Amino acid sequence: MPYASAEDGTRIAFDVHGAGPVLVLLPGQANDRHWWDLVRADFDAVRTTVAVDPRGAGESDKPDVPYSTRLFAADVRAVLDELGVERADVYGTSMGGRVAQWLAIDQPHRVRSLVLGCTSPGGPRAVERDDGVRRALASSDPAAARAALLDLMYTPAWTAAHPGPYNTLGDPGMPSYARAHHLRASNRHDAWDLLPGIDAPTLVVHGTDDRLNPVENAHLLAERIPDVTLELIPGARHAYFEEFRDVASPRVLSFLERSG
Repeated sequence: MPYASAEDGTRIAFDVHGAGPVLVLLPGQANDRHWWDLVRADFDAVRTTVAVDPRGAGESDKPDVPYSTRLFAADVRAVLDELGVERADVYGTSMGGRVAQWLAIDQPHRVRSLVLGCTSPGGPRAVERDDGVRRALASSDPAAARAALLDLMYTPAWTAAHPGPYNTLGDPGMPSYARAHHLRASNRHDAWDLLPGIDAPTLVVHGTDDRLNPVENAHLLAERIPDVTLELIPGARHAYFEEFRDVASPRVLSFLERSG
């Protein structure tokens, strides 16, 4: 497993597949690079995909210190430095989309094009999930909380036909303190004021039936980022990239082709 060394010495794990221009893949909160396993082959045929384990997850180090989405972005920069990659396309979903925003803001020369999936600008203007969703996810019954998350990720028809395992429900090997650091980092994300400074061509992708991260946030991102394309996938929930793979992957690939 290759590693990059972050500014504070934390080892950031990543792996590399495919061939062609570099596409960085960033997973959701409390998840690792396996988030992308089901769909990664869609991109490997035409891109060199670099999938990153955020600090606290997967094979990366797990320091018990506060994390932030901006810190995660600095860790991605360390991975690019380790690989000697000057510019890359970046595809981040959920919390990974928040991380990708900071990478495009803080390191604009490193981001050729940007894909933001099922994510949010953060801050007080973002649209939060409703209280029913919050209560379900916070259930003291682990099985009930998992069932609630599964329902937020996929439609019942899809889970009936695909009994798992599921790679989007969290890295099972994460210590509890790291999960808490991921949650706080995601909740405290706020790139609102700086989003208009993103100069990379940007694709915003979102499922219309996403209750974990309401679709209104896709519209907010599209209003704030100058060079933007908005793609909504009817009927899709949070894990649109898996369940609606046949729609989402071609749209992302088409955008990347047009942009770079």
